[in-house]
Amino acid sequence: MNTSDTLIRAADARCAPTYAPLPVVVATADGAWMTDVEGRRYLDLLAGYSALNFGHCNRRLIDAAKAQLERVTLTSRAFHHDRFGAFCDQLAELCGMEMVLPMNTGAEAVETAVKTARKWGYRVKGVPAEMAKIVVAGENFHGRTTTIISFSTDPDARADFGPYTPGFEIVPYGDPTAMSEALTENTVAVLLEPIQGEAGVRVPPAGYLRAVRELTRERKVLFMADEIQSGLGRTGRTFACEHEGVVPDVYVLGKALGGGIVPVSAVVSRAEVLEVFRPGEHGSTFGGNPLACAVALEVMAMLRSGEYQARAAELGERLHRALGRLADTGRVTQVRGRGLWAGVDIHPSQGTGREICEQLMDRGVLAKETHGTTIRLAPPLVIDEEDLDWGLAQLAAVLGV
Repeated sequence: MNTSDTLIRAADARCAPTYAPLPVVVATADGAWMTDVEGRRYLDLLAGYSALNFGHCNRRLIDAAKAQLERVTLTSRAFHHDRFGAFCDQLAELCGMEMVLPMNTGAEAVETAVKTARKWGYRVKGVPAEMAKIVVAGENFHGRTTTIISFSTDPDARADFGPYTPGFEIVPYGDPTAMSEALTENTVAVLLEPIQGEAGVRVPPAGYLRAVRELTRERKVLFMADEIQSGLGRTGRTFACEHEGVVPDVYVLGKALGGGIVPVSAVVSRAEVLEVFRPGEHGSTFGGNPLACAVALEVMAMLRSGEYQARAAELGERLHRALGRLADTGRVTQVRGRGLWAGVDIHPSQGTGREICEQLMDRGVLAKETHGTTIRLAPPLVIDEEDLDWGLAQLAAVLGV
């Protein structure tokens, strides 16, 4: 029988070292719980960076995938298939938009959004050729392709991968004045995370998204919201932008859209924006494949009930109350977040974020650190109240509270 140590050594021997995962080897999972190869159970407080909003092996999603697996899984976009029209129609309706451009991964969706904005800038706004500029925020995380890391401020993401793609300007996150000063006649888009996930679940100041929305509308600039992590129920609303009553020009979606089963992503916008493309100018063999559409259609049906958004809001209040009590002890220096999503800054005297996550693992809880002393908590939206309380109690115990 393979043990965790044996399996970890086998992976380390053959896999490029782009990750440093916790030393746990998951064999099965259900809901908010995962079980390793030795039979130890762990509460999942990461949910695949929000890809597993509906939990592991959600029965509705598994059944939708199984049914489609028996019919057809891939046609490529060279042919139509019978799930594609409904997928595009329902995703456009969910977003209050008109048109969908399907891809697979979140990074592909961001790349697609960048190409969309540039082509729209040249064909619709009239920006001179090769002069299009996109404004982004510092400490962003939009993916790891060469173009995307070109506008990252994370040295780990950028170092030794140049030369970098031009055409981007970085301004401080949450600063509408800096944003206003950055917009020029050649600016085609502003690309923002409504809440910055990888940066530690950073919520912008109240009114920031509204200010960006007004600025972009006034200057004829596309406001592109990267809701790959923040969207589809995570924050207590379908989209994080809704907390400020903001509707962007473009939604960039991924992660939870595939239900934790298959990679599904999309750029969703008005027809005026997405109709700039012509056949052959962009595409993906697997984008919008039948299996992906079947799963995503079930995801959208679940979201239409409002049940999961309400649950994220309710359990989010419970989460943040408990974390607030930890902050009162001084062992946690700051808590940020919205809905069932939190960034927790650990006081340096307690150890690094990695060390805290390792201690949590020893107590049966899985979480992930970022930027040294911050840990991120993003449980599946289906987590039971009692399990959430238990997981937070383990964090308190690790911190000596």
